Amino acid sequence: MTVTLIWIVVALVAIGVYLSWTAGRLDRLHSRIDAARAALDAQLLRRASVTQELATSGVLDPAASIVLYEAAHAARQAEEDHREVAESELSTALRAVFGEPAQVEAVKEVPGGEDAAVELAAAVRRVPMARRFHNDSVRAARALRRHRTVRLFRLAGHAPFPLAFEMDDAPPVALADRPGT
Repeated sequence: MTVTLIWIVVALVAIGVYLSWTAGRLDRLHSRIDAARAALDAQLLRRASVTQELATSGVLDPAASIVLYEAAHAARQAEEDHREVAESELSTALRAVFGEPAQVEAVKEVPGGEDAAVELAAAVRRVPMARRFHNDSVRAARALRRHRTVRLFRLAGHAPFPLAFEMDDAPPVALADRPGT
């Protein structure tokens, strides 16, 4: 009788340890998602800010300046529900203006243009990396939350179901690390 009771207690403790470990892992994944989202927001804001700065610097022709400024302004002011669309439109505007290497070279020839082009290229490169890191974290949390044990014991608590950030983040050919990619 006591041996059976000991085995029952050991099994309950093992189940409790497993549930606690799983809940802790889920909590860490949610924290990682929050940190990744903050990093993504920072990179998106940086890209929009650099784009606005370049658009108002007088380096570009007036039509390109207006297109970039309006797209960057819309991306910075977009509400959360429309942010993915606004950021995709900024990517499209950047590709339209900087689709040809000649445009980037023209920007680099103007005083201060070299720094602006380098800063914009860096900002454009960092957005896809930040978005990929965020979406990988979301994918891992979703996979864990789909487990039957997590759902049965409600280990996710009241945390909202994580959502990926889907947007068009393809860089302009002229600003990409490797032209043609």
